[in-house]
Amino acid sequence: MGTEAAERSILRISGDNPVRFLQGLVSNDLNALDQKGLVYAALLTPQGKYLADFLVLADGPDVLLDVAAPLGADVLKRLTMYKLRTPVTLEATDLSVRRGTGPAPKGALADPRHPALGWRLYGPEGGCDGTDWEALRVAHCIPETGVELIPGESFILECGFDRLNGVDFRKGCYVGQEVTARMRHKTELRKGLTTVTVEGSAPPGTEITADGKAIGTLYTQSGGQGIAYLRFDRAARAKGPMTAAEATVGWTETADTGA
Repeated sequence: MGTEAAERSILRISGDNPVRFLQGLVSNDLNALDQKGLVYAALLTPQGKYLADFLVLADGPDVLLDVAAPLGADVLKRLTMYKLRTPVTLEATDLSVRRGTGPAPKGALADPRHPALGWRLYGPEGGCDGTDWEALRVAHCIPETGVELIPGESFILECGFDRLNGVDFRKGCYVGQEVTARMRHKTELRKGLTTVTVEGSAPPGTEITADGKAIGTLYTQSGGQGIAYLRFDRAARAKGPMTAAEATVGWTETADTGA
């Protein structure tokens, strides 16, 4: 079971129009948030690099951010830096999140990233059902915070945020928007996350090589598949096998890249 299923922090933004405060900072459109359920979004550097991803929901007049626990304090710090004189309050809460893929309990919200990710319910109790979250993520090429999504390094389009409903290209300006828009208008992405086949295993973060050259990095693996960050041109031209430590890695240009 992946760590993303359990280790989450729920942050609260309250005060004078917290949606307006976030709208100019994050990658997705938060207008009419109270009607949308959950919205997936990212906070980027001015250079367009990933800092954090989270699920956003309305809680009455407030906004809640469901973020990986290791990034919770950094997100609060970053948002406080952007706050300046904006009359909003930022704080951690004692709320937890329950997750599942079976019948959704009353009050649960659908995970907007992919239908296979099921539902999330916010309240005093956390936990999840018996879903194998890592297998599910690998099957659908869904990156996880701190594994495939690396603060200060990743670009969200290379990580499939357009496919995962995590970016809006019509909402206007936000931090990192210009770089993201330029990447969007390229004819194709040359690097990014993709599904690969894996014979054997290797620690997440192992370099993938072929023909004596670096091809990319192998991350989460399950059931003979994995999520890898590849240089697509080199992978397509590789004449010898792609390997990651003792594992053999396979890829085709029709694999799910999320691009």
